[in-house]
Amino acid sequence: MNIRNIVDALIEAPVITSFTRIGYAVRARLDDWQPLEQYGLAGRVIVLTGATSGLGKAAAMQLAECGATLVLVGRDADRNEKAVAAIIESSGNPSVTQVAADMGDYEQVKELANRVLAAHDRLDVLIHNAGALTPDRRTAPDGTEATVASQVVGPFLLTSLLIERLATTPQSRVLTMSSGGMYSSALTVSGLQMSEAEYRGTEQYARAKRAQVVLNEMWGERFGSLGIHFHAMHPGWASTPGVDASLPTFSKIMGPLLRSPEQGADTLVWLAADELPLRSNGGFWL
Repeated sequence: MNIRNIVDALIEAPVITSFTRIGYAVRARLDDWQPLEQYGLAGRVIVLTGATSGLGKAAAMQLAECGATLVLVGRDADRNEKAVAAIIESSGNPSVTQVAADMGDYEQVKELANRVLAAHDRLDVLIHNAGALTPDRRTAPDGTEATVASQVVGPFLLTSLLIERLATTPQSRVLTMSSGGMYSSALTVSGLQMSEAEYRGTEQYARAKRAQVVLNEMWGERFGSLGIHFHAMHPGWASTPGVDASLPTFSKIMGPLLRSPEQGADTLVWLAADELPLRSNGGFWL
């Protein structure tokens, strides 16, 4: 076993080093990660949900700096516009627009798809990032539990509506921001609705994240022959407004070790830009 493999094993053994900024720093040096700015994405159209804060906004900024044409999706039009303005000002890339849509509202998802199809004759990357951990059980307009609606059913619907445009765009990709939390929960389809009496936000979030990874694998098997590449990923433990709000104790204890939003979004941007993800399908990247 060479030195690199030994260090790799030492990083992976304890989660606290693998998922924190420690693991990020060591891996970046060990694997000689190149700066994301090296990628030229001019002319590529990328749709990114959950783009107004945290990992989504960090990814949007990095993708804009690489020259991509971005469609940012968020529930609130005002927040979307502020994010668009900030990204354009910082990146100098004017090709950033927004569409207001709630991924848990299927009529809004349909309208989102229609607007993307009307505005763009290609779709290089579709990124499913929207989703939050909610402590109380909520339901989408159709009655589906809100976490599953926005993180599983909504992305499934949007992908289905855009699949033909993805198929006609060379080397297209569908990427899902999942979570290592999915390791704590097996997939039971009957349990995805989780009743009011048994509801636990962290457990429901883990179930939805597991469902995302399984769906990603199924997409790869079914649509890989069309030239579309599907990948899911875990961002590590990153410091974001969502983590602060939903897991305040964890955030307070782990704060100094948490990755920055930019570090958490790094793998997502790499999956959207690099050639290596085109060699496989249905993967889950850490």
